[in-house]
Amino acid sequence: MDNLKEKEIKDFVKERYSKIATKEDSSCSCCSGNGMAGIIQQAKAVGYSEDEIKSIPADAIFGLGCGNPTALAEIKKGETVLDLGSGGGIDVFLAANKVGDQGKVIGVDMTDNMVETATKNAKAGGYGNVEFKLGEIENLPIEDESIDVIISNCVINLTPNKSVAFKEVFRVLNDGGRILISDIVTEGELPDEIRKSFQAWSECTAGAMEKEEYLETIRKAGFKDVEIIEEHFFTEKDLDERLVGKITSVQVRALK
Repeated sequence: MDNLKEKEIKDFVKERYSKIATKEDSSCSCCSGNGMAGIIQQAKAVGYSEDEIKSIPADAIFGLGCGNPTALAEIKKGETVLDLGSGGGIDVFLAANKVGDQGKVIGVDMTDNMVETATKNAKAGGYGNVEFKLGEIENLPIEDESIDVIISNCVINLTPNKSVAFKEVFRVLNDGGRILISDIVTEGELPDEIRKSFQAWSECTAGAMEKEEYLETIRKAGFKDVEIIEEHFFTEKDLDERLVGKITSVQVRALK
């Protein structure tokens, strides 16, 4: 993919998620349902418990995910965790509750509005062990080998250059560190017209990579023990009928 195309996709995705952050766009991406009730329903559907939802600021929940990486990452007290594409901060705050005061959680997001929203949520919730940074997952504002656990929730599929993104993930992770990525992949190839749709890119479908190719991209970045620990077919209201049964939500774990 040429650089101009990549920039166009990034700009489109950034604009849409900025509108979601400021509530100009009330529809949620990678999900179904409108309004707070629909958002909470979607959060439960992808793996968040009632107790988890109640334990964090309500404004952190946008209904943007396709899984609950914090539930499967086995996060321990005192660890340093990085969340890629942190949005309103839902996974950052859940991870912060697990690492405790001796740990730290950093959220990176590509949109100013999301970083501002998440920072406000952190202040409102009294979280002293979290930090939100503006940045892209292909060029993380994080030092080499400084992170114990990296989580991400339905975000890497949005980048046109997943190979670079996973190499960055490998760079910032400590030796012996681990990743737990919730993401969308495809079973076989998607129709060209879906691939070319900017709207579909922003809704976590057109950017999805074929499953085996996705896993191989993680391996080529240097990771070992790459495995899918959970998966299920992805569905949402008004999903293009050509995509039914061709999109899978996966939870991928790997080690450095």
